[in-house]
Amino acid sequence: MSNKKDIIKALIQAEAIQLNFDKYFTWTSGIKSPIYCDMRLLTGDVETREMIIDAFIESIQKNYPQTNLIAGVASSGISWAAMIAQKMQLPMVYVRSSTKEYGAGRQIEGSFNSGQKVLVIEDLISTGSSCLNAVSVLKTIGLEVLGVQAIATYELQKSLVNFQKHNTTLKALISIKDLIDYFESYHLFTTLEIDELKKFLSILDN
Repeated sequence: MSNKKDIIKALIQAEAIQLNFDKYFTWTSGIKSPIYCDMRLLTGDVETREMIIDAFIESIQKNYPQTNLIAGVASSGISWAAMIAQKMQLPMVYVRSSTKEYGAGRQIEGSFNSGQKVLVIEDLISTGSSCLNAVSVLKTIGLEVLGVQAIATYELQKSLVNFQKHNTTLKALISIKDLIDYFESYHLFTTLEIDELKKFLSILDN
């Protein structure tokens, strides 16, 4: 398995993680931020994609060995879930944010059996609300949710509380702390810029 430094380096090279202290990024929520993460860019880079999938699988085998069903969170978790399920030769479903208003009106797509042990796949965790919504839906239909596996997490206190409330574990390949440690180790940003990032994350968590 690639170590965290290899994964972070690959994410930066793919521009899946970007920092700009002169011109803040605008998140979908409207928040102005010095950091922007877009894990969707990784699927276009075959070598990096393979690295991430292998890291996912090693983590799953270590932390969730009972997994016999993979679930992707729409929409960002679907492609990763599909690739992981294919390589592990496991069935896969995906969970919409809400029941669709056309066709069969399903919120979960794919075949499954009650009692299966499912692992939820997400790309990035901020508050965790979207993937925990999926967790609740999966539990409602009789599946045993083993936990959530993500590429990265901001490690916000809000997300820790949310996961505890849902009695759900979270494993991520890298965390915001890992990123900051990497930036500091390789002197990619000034001390002032790192402090600015830490301050932003602290404010974001309040």
